[in-house]
Amino acid sequence: MHKDEGMDTAHNMTLSKHKSFCRICTGHCGVVATVDEHHKLVAIQGDRDDTQTLGFICSKGTDAVDSHNSDQRILHPLKRMADGSFSAIPLEQALGEIASKLRVIIDRDGPAAVAAYRGSGGFFASASIQLVNAFLDAIGSHQMYSNLTIDQSAKWVAIGRVGWWPPGAQPFHTNDVAMLVGCNPLVSIAGSGFDTRHPLKRIRDAKERGMKIIVIDPRRSETAEYADLFIQPLPGNDAAILAAIIRIILAEGWHDGEFCARHVADLDLLQQALEPFDPELVAGIADIPVESLREAARLFARDCKRGTVSTGTGPSMSPFSNLTEHMVTCLNVVCGRYIREGERIGNPGLVLGWGPKRAQVMDVGRSWESGPKSRIGGFGTVGGEMLTGLLADEILTPGPGQIKCLISVGGNPAAAVPDHNKMAKALESLELLVSLEPFMTPTAILADYILPPRMPYERADLHLALFETAIYPDAYARHTQPVATPPADSELCDEWFALWSLASRLGQQLVCNGVELDMQTPPGDDALLAIMAKNAPVPWQTIRDAPTGYLHDEPVFALPPDPASTARFTTLPADVVQEIAELRDYCHMSAAERTIASFPYRLTSRRSRHRFNTVGHFSPYLKRLMPWNPACLNPADMALEGIENGDWVEISSDHGMICARAEADDSVRTGVVSITHCFGFLPGEEDYDQYGVSTNLLISTDRDLQTINAMPRMSGIPVAIRQAHVKRNVG
Repeated sequence: MHKDEGMDTAHNMTLSKHKSFCRICTGHCGVVATVDEHHKLVAIQGDRDDTQTLGFICSKGTDAVDSHNSDQRILHPLKRMADGSFSAIPLEQALGEIASKLRVIIDRDGPAAVAAYRGSGGFFASASIQLVNAFLDAIGSHQMYSNLTIDQSAKWVAIGRVGWWPPGAQPFHTNDVAMLVGCNPLVSIAGSGFDTRHPLKRIRDAKERGMKIIVIDPRRSETAEYADLFIQPLPGNDAAILAAIIRIILAEGWHDGEFCARHVADLDLLQQALEPFDPELVAGIADIPVESLREAARLFARDCKRGTVSTGTGPSMSPFSNLTEHMVTCLNVVCGRYIREGERIGNPGLVLGWGPKRAQVMDVGRSWESGPKSRIGGFGTVGGEMLTGLLADEILTPGPGQIKCLISVGGNPAAAVPDHNKMAKALESLELLVSLEPFMTPTAILADYILPPRMPYERADLHLALFETAIYPDAYARHTQPVATPPADSELCDEWFALWSLASRLGQQLVCNGVELDMQTPPGDDALLAIMAKNAPVPWQTIRDAPTGYLHDEPVFALPPDPASTARFTTLPADVVQEIAELRDYCHMSAAERTIASFPYRLTSRRSRHRFNTVGHFSPYLKRLMPWNPACLNPADMALEGIENGDWVEISSDHGMICARAEADDSVRTGVVSITHCFGFLPGEEDYDQYGVSTNLLISTDRDLQTINAMPRMSGIPVAIRQAHVKRNVG
């Protein structure tokens, strides 16, 4: 750990500076953390010497000081009392009581009555992430849920249906084109085939070396400002747009014929299936110029030869989301946008190790067709998890296998999961709800026990190794030791310690990455991180002791295919045939049939610089920057509806209604209202100035679910908008 010390003469205080990195999102920005002589965090700055992020840091990252030192931070375990209030309780007593209640539930209802939900906070605590699954495995429960299956689980579905190319897609820094569909990496700082290590510099550098950028988005986003071609469709039409682009490419012969002949099983069938998606028809439905579809096809497939198409949360939350991601994968496949035999693989993986990566298709199988199934609808697992769109019903529906206990690890399902009222009702009905959370979130308020963990700069950690190949373009790992000390007199409980302690009390053996843990002595941060990295090509100490991260510069190349392999990409499996038929029928409806007259607008989700899902709602600094989530509308739509800036507006779907303040935004196309998700509080809490409003009130999980992954329709929602002279109740 790098450290510099000095005297702050103005305050007569000894300060020291430490190299570390932010763990709010996948940006993992390198920082310099300043602490006082008591090891209290006093400042966070971007580290200009960091070789990965080059000094970049966002408002959420600089807010870490306020978060760590907040007077709203929970510093002792809390237990819900009979009157609904919370009282501090010693940690060992809390863990003992929770273990006793778990034993009763498991003995009476079976291990499947116990579930875990992992949120964003849980994913970015690397010592803890592997223990959630290990705990459920130890007690015999398959009930693992997370925010992944209400985010971009369509990507897992596409891999299972089309196939996987082990060396990976062509990397951003080698490409001459990038097509970004419904993603805004300059704000989300999320990969999507993009280099997000100081994203503004990376996109400017890419443009300077000649990269062409195509953006398809209902909003002229910050990323779209750098686009060579910007297409601004009505939401929910991404699958049809991509189908039309592929149709043009195949008809013109701009695809990679040699790659397809060798690695694609059914290209002729795909071409036939996409014939109904005439560019003129699709352009009319999406309300875009037909020439923009032809230009996208030319630019991506004819004029440029390296580069990929990728999506963000927008398309993954919209109608036809699984088919959209399938079309994305097929577009990359037909253009052969993968690392070939003999080419260097920029990041084959480091912490988790890597095996041989052959330049061939691998059939990874359809996880949802084997293994455990949900009681509701008979859905299988995606990405190794049960489906969060069904979680509320799995809690509320009586019968064998009903979830009676939920352990929420760094998550806030009461705010994040669609069908807001139902989710809150489900959480409130649980026999046991345990929230591992440092703040009194909506989920924590409903909990029976709250166990507050250490905050990021108070613990040792690694980057998010599960997605390391998407985060870093090279084989790079970043470790940090704690740089700050928890507040005096606090009694905190890390996620890993809670799960280890509960397993120990239940007499269960935890196994992490094939290693059996000592169930008598707690393992500690670095021991767990070492286990996570046990398959890395270098000793753990090499990664741990690198002060600004470890770059493994031994080149890895894509190996020749196995001559015995017969696997090929499958672009048109039977279930995709059905989805294409449904999209075709939708496209051939009349305009009146496609539009619900009473809901003429479409609501889209939106990322903000000042929030990461539900992270940031307890920060005075971030709340000053963005106190609530406004309803952003095109000025022409505001004039049409008689709405002015700051007016209250009612936004209603066929499921519910919300009220929000209107804000003119000419980056939003007409016919659309754009609102940031994951705001609001519990049902009945109507203080918009304090909490904003939850768009989940507009979303049903009883219908409009995708097949396979039960993904709710969380964007592209048909809504009505009207001026409200007074704010009305939401619901």
